Amino acid sequence: MRLRKFLTVFFMIFLGASIAQAQSVRIKDLVEVDGVRSNDLVGYGLVVGLNGTGDGLRNAPFTEEIMSNILERLGVNVTGEQFRPKNVAAVIVTARLPAFARTGNQIDVTVSAIGDASSLLGGTLIMTPLNAADGQIYAVAQGTVIAGGVAAEGEAAAVIQGVPTAGVIPSGARVEREVEFDFTQLSTLRLALREPDFTTAARIEEVINRRVGRRAATMLDAGTVSVNLQKTGAVSPARAVVALENLSVEPERKARVVVDQRSGTIVMGADVRISRVAVSQGNLTLRIQEAPLVVQPNPFAEGETVVIPRTAAGIEEEPGIGLAEVPSGTSLSEVIAGLNALGVSPRDMIDILKSIKAAGALHAEFLVM
Repeated sequence: MRLRKFLTVFFMIFLGASIAQAQSVRIKDLVEVDGVRSNDLVGYGLVVGLNGTGDGLRNAPFTEEIMSNILERLGVNVTGEQFRPKNVAAVIVTARLPAFARTGNQIDVTVSAIGDASSLLGGTLIMTPLNAADGQIYAVAQGTVIAGGVAAEGEAAAVIQGVPTAGVIPSGARVEREVEFDFTQLSTLRLALREPDFTTAARIEEVINRRVGRRAATMLDAGTVSVNLQKTGAVSPARAVVALENLSVEPERKARVVVDQRSGTIVMGADVRISRVAVSQGNLTLRIQEAPLVVQPNPFAEGETVVIPRTAAGIEEEPGIGLAEVPSGTSLSEVIAGLNALGVSPRDMIDILKSIKAAGALHAEFLVM
């Protein structure tokens, strides 16, 4: 019932919003500057100081191996020794190196257990090098892990809330190497659209050329706009980006309907249209019940116990929507509003939209999640 009320309110707001003119968006919110990107980092480390929730070393021998290596680097010889601590856990450490990160900057890291540790709560990550795709070390991580869950266990039951085997370390890694990229030497700026569209790319080209007063921007394809920095009159590429990224453009997007079957959520664009189509919907409920009958022989009599199957089957048809005609040119938001007024459940509404799309009457990209 709450979901139905939410959908009703949502589409009322949607109808009001679709009447208003589309809002302009800054270029910086529509594109990525070619070359200005982050890089993924990954490392293999050890979390210590756990309260008996670490790896079982018999099930995770790699934990014992890395622990031995760390102790030997610290001058402790453990060769041939038998130690089975439960307060250590092997983890994978991931991070993202932002564009233009400089040596000494600090970045956030995510720590995830890879063994059979039950919780990383309260643990401390030991110094862990973080490598990029080229195999070079770009950062080193260390610090106290902030786990995102709680786990409690008794003799006969256990309860877990969240994910205690993963956590984060805010500003837990320090950048040790910079990515070699000289932004000042660029002569051409390439703007990559996050959602490629020919119309949007053409509008970006037009707005930039109008701003600089000459033909500095050129649309290469639906996802790329090239800008000649010499024609912009900017003293540097950075100044050119500052002058261009805050220009406003009205983006154009494909008509699209997104459906989440698990939650019954339906999201659509304002340009979705439906051709003339007739809709009829009803629900069938099939019920099958098994009630086997056991027949046993009389006392002291020869015979075997026999199970006689008994099945009760039936089909019930619930009232649905009679044959209704949707006129041509009707927007999908109007159809949804009408279905909501008839009390159609979100699940049935999704089935109706699938059928309309299969009939070729729904003119939009239909995505089911």
